[in-house]
Amino acid sequence: MKSAHYSAYPWQQTIWQHLSGYIEQQRIPQALLVVGSQGVGNSHLADVYARALLCHAPLADHSACGHCHGCKLCDARTHPDYLLIEPDEPGKGIGIDKIRRLIVNLALKPQFDAYRLVIIDPADRLNNAAANAFLKCLEEPTERTCLVLLTENPSRLPATIRSRCQTLHCPAPDKHIAGRWLQQQGVPGQNVDLLLSLSQGAPLLAKQYAEQNFIDLRQTYFKTWVQVAEGKSNPVPVAEQWQKQDALDLKVLLAWMLGWVMDMIKFAHGADTRQLHNPDMKKSLQALAERLELTGLYPFYDSLLNAKSQLGTQINKQLMLEQLLIRWSQLNI
Repeated sequence: MKSAHYSAYPWQQTIWQHLSGYIEQQRIPQALLVVGSQGVGNSHLADVYARALLCHAPLADHSACGHCHGCKLCDARTHPDYLLIEPDEPGKGIGIDKIRRLIVNLALKPQFDAYRLVIIDPADRLNNAAANAFLKCLEEPTERTCLVLLTENPSRLPATIRSRCQTLHCPAPDKHIAGRWLQQQGVPGQNVDLLLSLSQGAPLLAKQYAEQNFIDLRQTYFKTWVQVAEGKSNPVPVAEQWQKQDALDLKVLLAWMLGWVMDMIKFAHGADTRQLHNPDMKKSLQALAERLELTGLYPFYDSLLNAKSQLGTQINKQLMLEQLLIRWSQLNI
């Protein structure tokens, strides 16, 4: 049986047919921009596509065989024609030095007779100088080279780069397909719907949440959040504690708070509670909504969105959390 490394995920089959169509027609795009949210499997899809183009004996569906010399080199991450450009650390930028080295590599012909694949993940982390230098790769394409750019935020890429790429959108999958896949991965059925809701329908993220026991962790954070609302916990030490807990990405915490606030707004407007982001917290969120001024909740929601948008900057994250929690405590006086 072929390894999962060489096959697209179940929800990516339509997209894979599109990509395999390029291979069948021998019309490989010189630059491809793959757009999709975290946890949908963009990196995996790009890897499957790269392996297919580098395989010496592809299968009938144009996917890689998994056994040839090219596939073995891909497995070992030593294929000379497979170049991955990524930040040195998660969340950091991609600097111009990496792009300069790439340009030097691209000046040479591919070492094998197939294509050379360059994957930039995530492309929106190219800093200004790197992005400007990378334009040279797009404007002066080299022989048998395919550039694949991955991003969750295409708007953060310069228009000059976006306009020179063919764009492929990878949406979140159908809930039933994602749920079936999660259960096949060993995620308990009773948790599947909630995990998909928390991950905004992204199966890989939902699986990660299950492995990290996020459902219980989220309940612990929510309990503290309610205590801040009730004046039983001081926002400043809570912010300090949350910032020190490396196990939880601040992006996830802000997404949780946004979901809690959105559900309270829904309660205030008498919306259909079947559309809640947090159905397991229905009673607690409804009780909070009943004691809040809706006019104060909207600006707080805006402040959460603003904080989320600044996560990629040099903002003082502890101070940001302090300000958010202080505002939250003041809404509940």
